[in-house]
Amino acid sequence: MSPVPETVHPDAGPPAVVKAADLLAEAARTGDACRPVRELFDDGGDLETAYAVQQLNVRRGLDAGRRIVGRKIGLTSRAVQRQLGVDQPDFGALFADMAVPDCGEVAAGRLLQPKVEAEVALVLGRDLQHRACTVVDVLRAVDFALPALEIVDSRIAGWDISLVDTVADNASCGLYALGATPVPLTAVDLRAVTMTMTRGGETVSEGTGTDCLGGPLNAAVWLASALAERGDPLRAGDLVLTGALGPMAPASPGDVFEARISGLGSVRVGFATERSAL
Repeated sequence: MSPVPETVHPDAGPPAVVKAADLLAEAARTGDACRPVRELFDDGGDLETAYAVQQLNVRRGLDAGRRIVGRKIGLTSRAVQRQLGVDQPDFGALFADMAVPDCGEVAAGRLLQPKVEAEVALVLGRDLQHRACTVVDVLRAVDFALPALEIVDSRIAGWDISLVDTVADNASCGLYALGATPVPLTAVDLRAVTMTMTRGGETVSEGTGTDCLGGPLNAAVWLASALAERGDPLRAGDLVLTGALGPMAPASPGDVFEARISGLGSVRVGFATERSAL
């Protein structure tokens, strides 16, 4: 495979932004985690710089033929915020090639240092273009909800991340799996749902809808407003992963994770123990 180009756009940004994007892209390509990208910026960088790094690699993905299918919200659970030492949500792009089928398997070596968390996924039937989005706007826009497992990953060695690092790294996106039965919002109160996630049949994470910014719809309101403010609003057909309902758990080869969310059903994914033969 040819090396990642140093830059692909004449307006890619300051050299440090390009360097940070290059480090993260190379880590994803080789499977060798990189040092924290915050070290490339004066005073550790800021949120807008981090999103500039993220956007550069998103554009690179689009140029390579990848397709965006939605967004993920990260750091909505207080438990996950404590795990990572941050105090606010973030967002990243979801590509079609990140999807793993329900009851499917993640190939060995596909991710660097995966962890799994259970979430509520929303699929939109209408655009959300308002900068001051409301819960009513989201309720009108959502077509249905699904249970989801997000498999987060960090291209930064040892998960040594700040908010700047995780935002630059596409909000630590890895892969995701969705349940198979869509549920309309009229049939479930997302604030009241309870979640249990198991690994090999043993419970490793529990939570409720209120653990996600007080409710998954609140998380969706935050995302819709943030994206509209940036001129890149959520659109009909987009998938939104609203954020963890409980702590994430590390994944190893041979593990099988299953999340059950009341009112929404279940979703399961496994991790292969060996690389497939070419």
